[in-house]
Amino acid sequence: MKCLLLLCLVALSQCLTTKVHLKKTKSIRQSLKEHGLLNDFLKKHPYKLGSKYFPGLQNTFASEPLQNYMDIEYIGTIYIGTPPQQFTVLFDTGSSNLWVPSVYCSSHACSDHNRFNPQQSSTFQATSQSVSITYGTGSMTGFLGYDTVQVGSIQVTNQIFGLSQTEPGSFLYYSPFDGILGLAYPALSASGATPVFDNMMSEGLVSQDLFSVYLSSDDQSGSFVMFGGVDPSYYSGSLNWVPLSAELYWQITLDSITINGQSIACSGGCQAIVDTGTSLLAGPPNGIANIQNYIGGSQDSSGQYIVNCNAINSLPDIVFTINGIEFPLPASAYIRQTQSYCFSGFEDIAISTQSGELWILGDVFIRQYYCVFDRANNQVGLAPVAQ
Repeated sequence: MKCLLLLCLVALSQCLTTKVHLKKTKSIRQSLKEHGLLNDFLKKHPYKLGSKYFPGLQNTFASEPLQNYMDIEYIGTIYIGTPPQQFTVLFDTGSSNLWVPSVYCSSHACSDHNRFNPQQSSTFQATSQSVSITYGTGSMTGFLGYDTVQVGSIQVTNQIFGLSQTEPGSFLYYSPFDGILGLAYPALSASGATPVFDNMMSEGLVSQDLFSVYLSSDDQSGSFVMFGGVDPSYYSGSLNWVPLSAELYWQITLDSITINGQSIACSGGCQAIVDTGTSLLAGPPNGIANIQNYIGGSQDSSGQYIVNCNAINSLPDIVFTINGIEFPLPASAYIRQTQSYCFSGFEDIAISTQSGELWILGDVFIRQYYCVFDRANNQVGLAPVAQ
């Protein structure tokens, strides 16, 4: 009721403004966005829907601004310890652990990133438990500890997290983030560590047991992950709710993948996960090969599929049907442009589960659809982003 009343007040205010000025003036968000000031504004004025009218809601919503790094990764700032130590992390719905580099890390990757120093935090509690995590690219090993973690305006006390001691390879060295904050289910968490959002829920720090994600396109600012709330101004129409098929990743069932009504992959249905931590849209090799062939993708020496830039205006939508609803992906979304060439936003990856091979609806998909990750009802909400 409180949120409904607020939305009514906002709608009434907009209506009155329209009548007085005859035309709708540019929104504050639009003005800030045009001047490149939106992310800085959101950091200094955390999003707290309803706090003006209902002070008791001040800590029940928190919007964490995300920086769009070259349309490859979306990263934000968190703080750990007392006094707080700052870290840039990848907010990842495809994993469940929070970890950051530590001063005990000997890998080359750690030398170029912020490292947590337990001795400089009065609230840190060590454990003797080790942790090891392997991702599609990159890995870490280390140990677990407890400390205060601040995400946006939400402060989580006694949050368990990983402190890396090794980060092999070059991927994490070149990454723009220090660590990763996983947002999937506890069952996926390495060493049984409780995920950050689970503690937000159990400590009553969010008014709803859900979070939502908006990812901007073309390096634009304005991306965010909102804990405990949904911002309808960022999507059009209604949210389409999709039940989870497994509570590990944010896993759902795809009905089909079609072009011009003809099946091109996922014939008879398949499984997919909605993953903010994957840049492209990935799937089993056979299905991806069909798509690459159709859009004219040819593999270069580095394994990347190059596409004719002139084809963007002529290629059709690739339609993902989910729970009976069509979610089209236009060529402008699945073909990525650089200054010198264009490449396919699809990649092949073989991930086998008990449900079969997985498709990964990564950032290429999420940029087109506002996503709500609902833990209370174990479902994902999808709606086209507002234009």
